[in-house]
Order: sequence, then structure tokens, then C-alpha cells
Amino acid sequence: LVLLSSKQMPRKDSESSSSSSGDDEADHTLANDLVVTKYGMAADIVNATLKAVIAEIKEGIEVGYLCDFGDKLLIDKTTKIFKKEKDLQKGIAMPTCISIDNTICHFSPLRSDPPVKLEKGQLVKIDLGAHVDGFIATAAHSVVVGASKDNKVDEKRSNLLKGAYDALEIAIRSLRPGTKNMDITASIGKVAEEYGVKAIENMVSHQLERNKIDGEKQIVQNPGEKLKGEVEKSNVEVHEVYAIDVLFTTGEGKARDLDTRTTVFKKSDEVVYQLKMKASRVFLSDAVSKSGSMPFTLRAFDDEVRAKMGVVECERHGLMRPYQVLYEKEGESVAQFKATVLVLPNGLLKIAGIPLDVDSLNISAKLEDTVLISKLNEALKPKKKKETKKDDKEPETKK
Repeated sequence: LVLLSSKQMPRKDSESSSSSSGDDEADHTLANDLVVTKYGMAADIVNATLKAVIAEIKEGIEVGYLCDFGDKLLIDKTTKIFKKEKDLQKGIAMPTCISIDNTICHFSPLRSDPPVKLEKGQLVKIDLGAHVDGFIATAAHSVVVGASKDNKVDEKRSNLLKGAYDALEIAIRSLRPGTKNMDITASIGKVAEEYGVKAIENMVSHQLERNKIDGEKQIVQNPGEKLKGEVEKSNVEVHEVYAIDVLFTTGEGKARDLDTRTTVFKKSDEVVYQLKMKASRVFLSDAVSKSGSMPFTLRAFDDEVRAKMGVVECERHGLMRPYQVLYEKEGESVAQFKATVLVLPNGLLKIAGIPLDVDSLNISAKLEDTVLISKLNEALKPKKKKETKKDDKEPETKK
């Protein structure tokens, strides 16, 4: 998830660089069964961790504990697979972030930060990811603290949650080969309108590629005026992987940075700079050793003080890309749902992402648009047509 600005537009194909040969790239696509298996393994770990974190969400629990709990599970579960292949990289692809109410994304506090405890009735977003051999699965889910079948979420936020989840499911079903990214953008916007909420402006869903959480193709939800003509058009193709990320709000949909400390970063592969400070060089080396090209949190470092010092020069010169903590207006609520989807020749496969608990919601709004309703009800994989036997079929002759 990123907030896209006109300065962050993706490179054109002619500008992209790759050290892999065509044959190597083919081995890393979904045409390779082992690649599909690795994506599936990462997704299984993500789904299990997401459910475990949600089970821990209750009144009085600390956000920092939840982040540590999620990250530990991701590491433990990825450590247990491919044990014999020592050189195979695996682990966290997105550190656990727990964003509350009007906090949009990327809140993952350090142990040295003042503790933040959950309160009953807060809307909590959980965002995390894992990778196996660089093949990434990410997911996000939203819950309300203390909500249940007997203690339902209020109507306004119920509509928000159902709207965001329906938009996710419609966007997923729109990932058919040949579909334009801008058409998916339009569908997400229509769903928000029908549920009486807003899509957070300029938030991006990315194509996933090996070792790249922010791949070349993008789907921007609610692009602002400056970006509308600048978003690069693309079509969905077979054997692609997408992390579809939907963020809806009861507010106006404008993301703002309120100077909360950024704790999640990712190494920028395209930037080269000779760092001056030893602390910065040590930090960069440790970050690459721990996380490679995946996002990580400063909480993962034993010495948080040194990590906070080391990241400053790296960020200033573009070696580290920050995942800023963003906010909607105070008093508003933001819901997030994210899933990882494989575009296969025989249909779509949603591998990461869990169902919404509608029994705890008090929903009053619903979709009216027949096209959107039809899309929502589509099967991810089309049913196979039964072969009709011809009565006049000639009998086979024995040889």
C-alpha cells in the first residue's frame, strides 16, 4: 500500500531494468507450478497469522504487543518450511501494522514508544505479509473491538465495512485478462458511492513480482485531479499476481501525515549513494541482511536507538523508502481489506485474505447497480462446461 503522488509515477517499460534473462523470468511466473506452490505457502502463513492476531484483539491489549505477536508468528511459520534449502530466502514481506479508527495505515510502534491500548468499539485494521523465496502474499482485515453477533457494530461503520469488503471482492473478480486497470478503479469508486462512503484518495494496489511488493502495474483507487491523467494505463494478463487493497472512509477521503514517527521502511533498489556515517552504513547492511528488498520495521532491530539514527541518512538520500503513517480527519473511521490474487489460465485464485464476519454488522446500505451485483456474484473460476455426447458418434475401431 502506498499513497501515490505525481512524483512517484511508475517507470515506463523502457526505463525498467532487470538482471534476469527471459528464461529466468519465465521460471518465476505462475506458469511454473513450484512458483504457484510457493505463493500458496506464503498465503497460508499470512491467513493463519491474520486470524491469530484478530483472535488477540480485545479491550486493553497493547498495539505494540499485537505487532510483535504477528511478526513472531510470520517468522516462526516461514522458518519451518524449506529447512533444507539454506539459501532460500523467506520471512516477513510486510511487518504487522495495527491502525486504529482514523489512522489509515502503517502504524507499527516501537517498543520505546508510549503504549497504545485498544478500547472497546474501536475499528482496527491489521495489515501483514510473508514471502517464500521472494514470492509474496499480503492481506489486511478490519474488525471492531468487542463486536459480536449479540453486540453489533453501529450502522455507519457496518456500511463502511461491508462497502469496503464488497469493493475488494468486485475488484478481485475484475482481474480477468484484458481488463483495464482504470475500469477496476471506476468499479471501486462506484461501490463506495453506493454505500455512502469515500475511497481514500490515491491509494494503490500493486502487481506483485518476485522480490517486489510494488510491481510495475498499479490500480489506483480514487485518483486525485493531478493524477488522473498521469496514471499509467495497463491491462490484466494471465500469470500475473495482484495485491488488491481497498481503503474506505466515513470521512472525506484525504490522507494526511501528522508527523507520527515512520517505523516501516523498504530499501530502494534503484538508488545508489555512498553513506557518510558509520551508523548509517551498519544499519543499511543489517536491514538488507534481515529483509532484502522487503518492507521491515525498526522494531526488528535489537538496538532501536541505533536503528533510528541509522535510518535518517538512508531516508534523506533515497536509499530507504518510508511507509508513512497516514490519517483521515479525527472522529472518522477507515476500513481496509486486502487480498492476494493469482490470475491463472483457468480463472482467478484468491490465496490470501479472509472473509468478513457479517453477523456482527448492522448493515442498512446495499448495492443497487446491477452490473456490480452481477460482478460480485461471479465465480472466481468459471464452471467447466459438460461435454455433450453425440448420438451419431462413430464407434471406435479396435486396432
